[in-house]
Amino acid sequence: MYGKKSMDLVTKIYQLTNKFLSNEIYGLTNQLRTAFVSIPSNIPEGAAKDSDKEYIRFLYIALGSLMELDTQLIIAKKYRLYK
Repeated sequence: MYGKKSMDLVTKIYQLTNKFLSNEIYGLTNQLRTAFVSIPSNIPEGAAKDSDKEYIRFLYIALGSLMELDTQLIIAKKYRLYK
């Protein structure tokens, strides 16, 4: 299975974002969940492509989502957006 660790992280991010303030549900909560789901989704999608170049491109997309998450988690911690 592609991205087992990232799939485990999806579960953790949903558990974490369930603790976010309700007024953040359509803000950072949604952004975090979308970015996190993107990581394990892009890995097998890239693996299904016909070329190594395309596969690598999808790995970079997953990496970009990971960097986006890092920033969003820093923001959530800084502004204490969780209960």
